[in-house]
Amino acid sequence: MRLFELLLLLSNISLLALTVVLKKGRRRIPVSVASGFATLLLVIHWTVEGYRVQLFFPYCITIIFLAISGYSYFNKNVPQKIPRFILGSAYTAIVIMLVVTAGLMYAFPVFKLPEPTGELKVGTQTFHFVDTNREEIFDEARDGKRELMVQVWYPAQAGIGKSAPLVPDPRILRYMAADYGLPAFTFQHLKYVSSHAYSGAEVSSAQTSYPLILANPGNGSSRFLHTSQAENLASHGYIAAVIDHTYNTFATEFPDGRITAGTTNNLFSPDQDYRTSRGIRDKLGKVLTDDVTFVLDQFELIQSGQIPSHLKGRVDLGHVGVFGHSIGGATAYDASYDPRIAVGVDLDGGLYRLRDQEGLRKPFLFIHSESYFETLKMVMDNRVYTGAELNRMGSTREWEDQVTEDKKLELERMRETVDAGGQVLYIENTEHLNFADVQFISPVFNMLDITGKIAPERANSVINAYMLDFFDMYLKNQGGILMKGADIRFPEVKFVTSL
Repeated sequence: MRLFELLLLLSNISLLALTVVLKKGRRRIPVSVASGFATLLLVIHWTVEGYRVQLFFPYCITIIFLAISGYSYFNKNVPQKIPRFILGSAYTAIVIMLVVTAGLMYAFPVFKLPEPTGELKVGTQTFHFVDTNREEIFDEARDGKRELMVQVWYPAQAGIGKSAPLVPDPRILRYMAADYGLPAFTFQHLKYVSSHAYSGAEVSSAQTSYPLILANPGNGSSRFLHTSQAENLASHGYIAAVIDHTYNTFATEFPDGRITAGTTNNLFSPDQDYRTSRGIRDKLGKVLTDDVTFVLDQFELIQSGQIPSHLKGRVDLGHVGVFGHSIGGATAYDASYDPRIAVGVDLDGGLYRLRDQEGLRKPFLFIHSESYFETLKMVMDNRVYTGAELNRMGSTREWEDQVTEDKKLELERMRETVDAGGQVLYIENTEHLNFADVQFISPVFNMLDITGKIAPERANSVINAYMLDFFDMYLKNQGGILMKGADIRFPEVKFVTSL
């Protein structure tokens, strides 16, 4: 909650209190002074912090009190006595408006992202890539090539000026709200949230080059929802590139002003049988994996200087990792078959294209939510859902049996990566959305069990610590302490020792 918006709310409460408590003959001057102070706070708030829809009621209350105070000051005639019922109704309405405002400010705060834990400053740059070798298959209205927006965070010299905003283009926020089934203005306050990165900053001279990590958001997500993870990696000496997989994000904005909305959810229908749905997911997954391969190709051009960037000659392409959340985690696993990628991390994502290739013989880390691990545990324990559970889930025995078949193969893939130096673990009290910055947007998500009981800041710090330790171990030949087993600093992390 920002300082001046909080003071504005408190000034409105004071105005109401003065009006109710003071007798009619004594309230004019105090209320006039208080309304003037509230108006000053309103101007400062709009100028310094920027307005937002959640404070609509205090804006109106402040202006109304100012108008009434001004009228009372200049009009010496004693006004007619206002009926008690009308006054009571007005006071009640103001109380309700202020309570609603306080609730909205709590539910949708202008939050601060966690500070990166590394010693290096962070810079950021965004790239627009066009794959001339691939047709776009997710937009029937356009006959064009596959286009991607990729935002890169990297170690930087001391930043100059203001840090970059969290949201790359505020216009996409209405698409995010629509994705959650909310009014278009709901997330507009996110345009006031700042990152810790500086646009276009020079690359840090601490090292001659830095390992590259490619990252993939989940379905219906966005690159900006992995900012805290990317910033943290960059502060520890990595170049982190988060890919907006066009049409799989809720929205992607392009340099020419175009915005594409998510369409890949339209590929699935509740009427599809399991095998059809799995085939579509595999087809979608192939596109996402090819996106990663293509972006890695582009970094080879960035490194050589064929694509202009501060990163020219500073990318260590001999040490490349990948991670992702949800279907982005599956993308990270599938992309790791590329021999240029040494190591990967899957954040709570079920795998796709399981039958297309043999197991991945490469270090890979699976970090799951507690709820997803419980699903895997059911398969490991050969437990089946009861009829009542299936009804509650809105599923069928046939569907869940096929899910179990795929999960058994998924567990086999995990065993193979553990044998190659990987790990499987889960974090207690987490849910699926604890693995992206969406967990910071509203504490209401926690109340609705959209995120777990764990505090968002704690979930973020745990995930960042384990990802960093794993990447350090295989890309920098250092660290690896957390991969040895349970650590008293992170009691909520549970290693899965038997699959």
